[in-house]
Amino acid sequence: MEEEEIKDEEAKGDESGEEVKKERPEAEAGEEEKHLNKMTVLELREIAKGIPGVSGVTAMKKDQLLSIIKKHRGIEDEKPGKKKVIAKVALTVQELKHKIAVLKADKKSVIEKHDRKIATVLRRRINRLKKRIRKTEKVT
Repeated sequence: MEEEEIKDEEAKGDESGEEVKKERPEAEAGEEEKHLNKMTVLELREIAKGIPGVSGVTAMKKDQLLSIIKKHRGIEDEKPGKKKVIAKVALTVQELKHKIAVLKADKKSVIEKHDRKIATVLRRRINRLKKRIRKTEKVT
């Protein structure tokens, strides 16, 4: 009796898994391109061997294989100029010194708790901020 219930539950699980696969939309070109970029050279060679009119696949490098496969599938390459550049916010020397003071207070409380790991992290942050101060003073 228990075995029949387990089989029924497994059958329901299989049916629900199939429904999820059917409802999922097909991969868009952007997702496919990302997928190709993550593939290894061996996987790309296998795909390129299936493309008619392409020879010398085994001697090609990854970027060459990617360009051939993308051309065959009609996927356009991204242009290198489209990368987003995140600009760092330039802080003044006074703001940097204020951050250092806050970090020093945190470091003092952490040292009292005997947590060396966090104290080391805070010490490094303070040192980096001091270096930034020196760099900004040289520029001005």
